[in-house]
Amino acid sequence: MLGLFDKSHKIKGTVVLMPKSVLDINDLNSVKNGGVGGVVSGIFGAVADVTGQIVDTATAIFSRNVSFKLISATSTDAKGNGKVGNETFLEKHLPTLPTLGDRRDAYDIHFEWDANFGIPGAFYIRNYTYDEFFLVSVTLEDIPNHGTIHFVCNSWVYNFKDYDKKDRIFFANKTYLPSATPGPLVKYREEELKILRGDGTGERKEHERIYDYDVYNDLGNPDEDVKLARPVLGGSSTYPYPRRVRTGRKATKKDPKSERPASELYMPRDEKFGHLKSSDFLTYGIKSLSQKLLPSLENVFDSDLTWNEFDSFEEVRDLYEGGIKVPTVVLSDISPIPIFKEIFRTDGESVLQFPPPHVVQVTKSAWMTDDEFAREMIAGVNPNVIRLLKEFPPQSKLDPSLYGDQSSTITKEHLEINMDGVTVEEALNGQRLFILDYQDAFMPYLTRINALPSAKAYATRTILLLKDDGTLKPLAIELSKPHPSGDNLGAESKVVLPADQGVESTIWLLAKAHVIVNDSGYHQLMSHWLNTHAVTEPFIIATNRRLSVLHPIYKLLYPHYRDTININGLARNALINAGGVIEESFLPGRYSIEMSSAVYKNWVFTDQALPVDLIKRGMAVEDPSSPHGLRLAVEDYPYAVDGLEIWDAIKSWVQEYVSLYYPTDLAIQQDTELQAWWKEVVEKGHGDLKDKPWWPKMQTRQELIQSCSTIIWIASALHAAVNFGQYPYGGFILNRPTLSRRWIPEPGTKEYDEMVESPQTAYLRTITPKRQTIIDLTVIEILSRHASDEIYLGERDNPNWTSDSKALEAFKKFGSKLAEIEGKITARNKDSNKKNRYGPVQLPYTLLLPTSEEGLTFRGIPNSISI
Repeated sequence: MLGLFDKSHKIKGTVVLMPKSVLDINDLNSVKNGGVGGVVSGIFGAVADVTGQIVDTATAIFSRNVSFKLISATSTDAKGNGKVGNETFLEKHLPTLPTLGDRRDAYDIHFEWDANFGIPGAFYIRNYTYDEFFLVSVTLEDIPNHGTIHFVCNSWVYNFKDYDKKDRIFFANKTYLPSATPGPLVKYREEELKILRGDGTGERKEHERIYDYDVYNDLGNPDEDVKLARPVLGGSSTYPYPRRVRTGRKATKKDPKSERPASELYMPRDEKFGHLKSSDFLTYGIKSLSQKLLPSLENVFDSDLTWNEFDSFEEVRDLYEGGIKVPTVVLSDISPIPIFKEIFRTDGESVLQFPPPHVVQVTKSAWMTDDEFAREMIAGVNPNVIRLLKEFPPQSKLDPSLYGDQSSTITKEHLEINMDGVTVEEALNGQRLFILDYQDAFMPYLTRINALPSAKAYATRTILLLKDDGTLKPLAIELSKPHPSGDNLGAESKVVLPADQGVESTIWLLAKAHVIVNDSGYHQLMSHWLNTHAVTEPFIIATNRRLSVLHPIYKLLYPHYRDTININGLARNALINAGGVIEESFLPGRYSIEMSSAVYKNWVFTDQALPVDLIKRGMAVEDPSSPHGLRLAVEDYPYAVDGLEIWDAIKSWVQEYVSLYYPTDLAIQQDTELQAWWKEVVEKGHGDLKDKPWWPKMQTRQELIQSCSTIIWIASALHAAVNFGQYPYGGFILNRPTLSRRWIPEPGTKEYDEMVESPQTAYLRTITPKRQTIIDLTVIEILSRHASDEIYLGERDNPNWTSDSKALEAFKKFGSKLAEIEGKITARNKDSNKKNRYGPVQLPYTLLLPTSEEGLTFRGIPNSISI
């Protein structure tokens, strides 16, 4: 024996890591190959050019420069903490194993060991090299009386001086409740969580992994222009909002409550895309869009006002079929950016061409039909706003002292003319009337929106009838504006009825466009950004601050957080910021995110569970004899039918998993980390709503199961349903316009005469113009794509995510259930009796098919909000 260890016995280990040089994308503009695939191959080509050198020197670079020390889970030192072994270093660089994936490097390592040390449960690592590297995993083999131990790391490791000369720690893939943690590991578990919480002070640095909360005080840029000032969202009853990750940047000069914008936002280091994935290039494209395309198009528009208008529907179709001419300066600005080569088909002739959106791939004009207009409310990209009409006429919940009488002016006579002999009373009693109601969301902002340079908008209500064949039929659209003498005097409204002849048919088409402009704005800001991206970030922060990686609920939720903080940071920087893409191309303009704050006031966490949401909107009632215990008001409701199957699969998996670790409600109550986590979610992450009575108290297993199922649903299926159909439906701007620039023309005006003479011109002068169309299409095309290494629901990025065989078996069952659901959805889409599943545009509803290939596929449920 020599000291602690018997030199004759060594534990063999394999360390897998990725050098920074492989993961760094320093200058994508310099890559000559086009497209996402071209960029990837370009980078790998550059690596391949010097592969011989890298492989030959890899051992020299990392051996003696990266050290490890094992920590025992079973033997303690004099202070009662797990014994720490001797420092040992990486050894020989191994030939790249076929299972490693692109550019992952494996190294040998050997640890001295004797029986007194016991079973390793963690290790310290120290990086002496100048550059950080991405530690993927460590595997220890042939541990006496134990076998193999896996450490799943997936973390950036910087030079040890960046950590105040402290070592980084990683734990084995065991799962322990706090009270069941092996005594030797308790201190290490608590210390790591303390590091992740930080002390709440100072400006965060790139290498840090600190998770803390802050308000949305970085969307404006008042120092550049007073017009770019924006209110702080969060921390007040006026503008409540979910919290984001704190960065600690300095305040702006003109507003001490706002943070200065930065080209690169801090986020905990492991939240940045640490894998060489095509989403790196997708998000780089979004940044480039903000920095290059917007200014370039702005300059063109300023110099040539006529260029900004489409002159016919055919010219809009040219965006996809033959390309449209754009000024050479625009292409010269964006052509070096690889992602745009993938999105825009350019042929050297200053022509811009987008891929054809799914909604017009089979038929070019079916989007104009009333059937398709109605169908997209239950099978489109925003299928969770429509609700059952329970009272007539529809009422408003706005404060009458501020907004006057906002009651609907739609009468029974308006509706019954198109109800085939059915009365309004009969339809109400038969649960056959539905409403898409944007009155209360838009009316408080319309006076300000309509004061913007080119906005002319209404707040809309659309009433629909459920027909005998199971499809929906629009009966009337109400278009409302604030009273010109003051918001408190109520609304001025007009009711437009369906028509298919003459000028009335054009007015009806324009009314539908105004509805869709409301719907597009609400979808992007509320259904998509607020209800998935923004509300999820507080859960991610709290999970990392309060749940150890050893905790079963951390292991359950972690995959559903992948890349979300990163994409949200990018959104604050380039999409939802003052003057950014959303303000530029959607109706509410500078009031966009402020409007989402008003909607957040009424956000209810428990309502996000799909069954609860359907019941609340009157789209389902509890019925034990129906599938999933719910009877749908619209039997052929594709989002609900497919979604309920996914929801049940998620909840069954969560229930089986949670039951492995919590045999009783008392176990929930006594879990100190779990209680601290939930307390922080409620009181800090969603602190502006902390006093709401609907928050689960987290005292029972059922509350934990329902809450975790809801978090997973939001991050996976709900986001997929409202995100990946954006380009397939909205890529054809005539189908989903995002701006309205004219009200319905009145008789006797030149606009009315134009509408009579040229309905297409009237429509095109009303909706999104060319510049904003190009911006909108570019963004939603990127957002609707799947990355090449996306991880889908029912998958994990590492098969060794837990050592618990029962958990692995339950997860395998979950994956099998999802595969079964995929088969059922495919079969439903082939059923010609289910007209809402494909509609006049002949586009089957595939958004909730769990799997997908890379790219623009109109299907696939990623584990997380990663784009």
